Formats: sequence, structure tokens, C-alpha cells
Amino acid sequence: MVRAFHILISLCLLMTILAAPNAAAQIEFDQGREVTGERAVLEFRDRIAPENEMTRDRLENLLPRLMDETGLDLWLVINREYAEDPVYFSLVPQPAFAARRTTILVFYKDGDTFEMMTVHRYKLGAPYEAVWEGGDLDEQWRALADLIEEKNPRRIGINVSNDWPVADGLTHGLHQRLVSELPDHLVDRLVSAEDLVIRWIETRSDLEMQAYGHVVGLARSVISEAFSSKVITPGVTTTDDVAWYIRQRFEDLNLAPWFNPYVNVQRPGLACAADQPFCGIEGTIQRGDVIHTDVGICYLKLCTDTQEMGYIAKIGERDVPEGLKAAMAAGNVWQDHLTSSYELGRTGNQVLAATRDKCAADGMICATYTHPLGFFGHAPGPTIGMWDNQGDTPIRGDWPVHANTCYAIEGNVKAAVPEWGGQLAQIKLEQDGCFDGESVNYLARRQTTWHLIR
Repeated sequence: MVRAFHILISLCLLMTILAAPNAAAQIEFDQGREVTGERAVLEFRDRIAPENEMTRDRLENLLPRLMDETGLDLWLVINREYAEDPVYFSLVPQPAFAARRTTILVFYKDGDTFEMMTVHRYKLGAPYEAVWEGGDLDEQWRALADLIEEKNPRRIGINVSNDWPVADGLTHGLHQRLVSELPDHLVDRLVSAEDLVIRWIETRSDLEMQAYGHVVGLARSVISEAFSSKVITPGVTTTDDVAWYIRQRFEDLNLAPWFNPYVNVQRPGLACAADQPFCGIEGTIQRGDVIHTDVGICYLKLCTDTQEMGYIAKIGERDVPEGLKAAMAAGNVWQDHLTSSYELGRTGNQVLAATRDKCAADGMICATYTHPLGFFGHAPGPTIGMWDNQGDTPIRGDWPVHANTCYAIEGNVKAAVPEWGGQLAQIKLEQDGCFDGESVNYLARRQTTWHLIR
């Protein structure tokens, strides 16, 4: 009965997400075949229900397990208005624009008992229980101290970290006040909640996974619009024009970009060295150019990060040159080398090393700089290479791969193009995928054929 209820909730959630008045044109690429349709975008008011259902589900079903996994009996998330902890908005129901005054969230786990409480003047509502609602700031802190004393936890997690910004949200002033209010024996039990914060932020729930492909598809659909003759007139349109078209299209659809889109071109005669980190320039787009973009949005609390490639056909040209098709295929091989290197418990550094070994065996010029995705575009979790460091990344690269985590599969390959006189072209790809514990699956497929602008 419980499973049936959750299946029903999941279906209702997905139907709500898909049944929206605003829509972005969709062009999916499936082995060279274009599939055209639309993807709906919910109005702000209609996003509240699915977002809150996903938040409630995470709090009730994911957080207790992660507290057990990381050995915390009590977790404190303490915020002040407009200086919120980075993790705060992932924990509270919408609409929430800020913490109100001093907002204190308390999570307590003891065996089968799990409680979510607020020590706060303003009610957050379900699933939180307000254990204090009145009085002044001094009374609020005394109420928190009394609550902790009553629960008598062995390990109290607070958000302080030397290495992970997302886990370092407890401000100096609030930390000082907490320590001053607690008796010494409880102060001695304060520990960093770093591991819990990272696991909470990096882990995706089943409900989120049902929505995530839709979110990624929205970003890809806008790239498809931008990389078309609707937007690009060779010899007239600039890379900046295309970047701002993408930005404006997101804004028109009420989709929040988390960085400004970037567009650049490569062309014959524009040198691309094997050891050059990034190839391409900005300027007016010409026939025969290769065009590239990098975009990211956040919708339903889930962020995307996507890079794709297009080709501007010359007059009389009906298809992409074979050399560029081969280069794209090499990029897909690099993706396969990376995604096949994911294993439970492997660190990001180990995944990178395995990927580089496979590329070297194939004689490929490749670079990998993959990062986790979720509530943030650059989320915590295992760093798998950096564009300026193809060796080990200390600390973040040492984090292991867990199941139900998502990533921007990001990197590039360079390949010689016969039609360009053997000049190297850089294929910069980034598609979003999730690791289920056995394999990486792309959320909205991946680019395997070129966007062709005639």
C-alpha cells in the first residue's frame, strides 16, 4: 500500500511538471534523426507543489539514512536573514525567499525516531514541528540549548568546514553564540557536519530523478533554437548575439540561468594547438565555422550544465564535413571512456586516471573536467579532473563516487580535420548524466550529431 501511494504521488508529480502553459521548442538528436516537440515550463505558483513534494520526500526518506551513514545524532542548520547557510533552501518548503531573522532548523535521529524541528518565531509548516515560537533572541537561544540538553545527542553536527564551501555555512557570529549558550559537555560534542552536507547535496531522490531529465531537456531545447537559422545569419550574427538570445530565451521562459551563456567559434586558419586548453574566439559568425556554447539553468531546484557544438554550412553544402563528424564521434568515445570508468567507491581522482589511460591507449588528445550537479551547478562531490589540472585534485578529487549522484560529463577532445588541412578542431562537450551505482545514464540523451545551420 505504501509503495502504491508513492507511485501515485510520483505519477501526479510528473504530470504536474509536464502540464504547463509555457513551452520551449524541442529538438532532440537521436543518431542523426531530429525529433521535434515541446517541453513545458510551470508558472511560478505551480512549481510550489512539486518542489515541496520533492523536499518532503527527501527530508523524510533520505535525510534519516544519511544521518545514520555519517554518524550524527543531531544536525543544526542556523541562519540569519540574507546570510543563509548554502544548504538552507534545500531543506525548507517554498515559497521561501530568505530565513526570517534567526532561523534554526534541528534534525534529531535516535534509532527509529526522527524529528524535524524549528526554533523560530515564524512557522515553516510541514514537515517541521515548531518547538519554540515566541519571545526575544535570548529566549530563542536558551530554548535551543534546552532542546539539545533534552535530546542529549552524542554527536552534534554543525556546518563548519575548511575545504567545502557548501558545508561551511555557519557564520562566525552564530558559531560563537552557539558555543556560549551550550554547557561545556555539549560543546565538546560539536563536530563538523561536512560529510552529511555533501551527501545530502549530492544525492538525488527517485522523485528528483523523474523530473531531472525534463529540466535538462529544457536547456538542450533552447540550444537547439539558438543553433538554427532562426537566430544565426552568417556574416551578420555575432557570438554575443547568440549568447544573449539564449539568456533572453531562458528569461522569457522563467528559467533562471546560473551563469551567463557563452558562445565561441573555430574555423580553418585559426590555430588550435594540442596543448592549448581552449580553442575558439568570439566575433561575427561566418559560413564554415564551428560554433560552441556553454549554458546552465536551475529549475525545480535542479541545475544543469550543457555544452554543444554546431556547424555553419558553406553555400551549397548540405551536410557537415566528414572530418568534423569523425571528431564528434571521437568526443563520444571520450564520453564512453569516462562514464565506463565510474565505479562505486572509486574516488574522482581514480575515475580520472582510468579515463586518461583509456584515452592514451586510443591515442586521443583529451581533457576531462567533470563535476557533480544538483542543487548547485558546481555541486559538492567527487571532482573528476579540472581544465587546468589533469592530475589529482586534493580533497575534492579524493571524495568517492556514490550511487544516485549526477554529473556534468564535461571535457574535450582535439582531432585533425582533413577538410581543414589537418588542423585540429576542439570538440567541447558537456552532457548531464546520473550514476545509479552500476552505470551512468544521460538525463536527456547526449549530442551525437552536429547542429547544422544552413
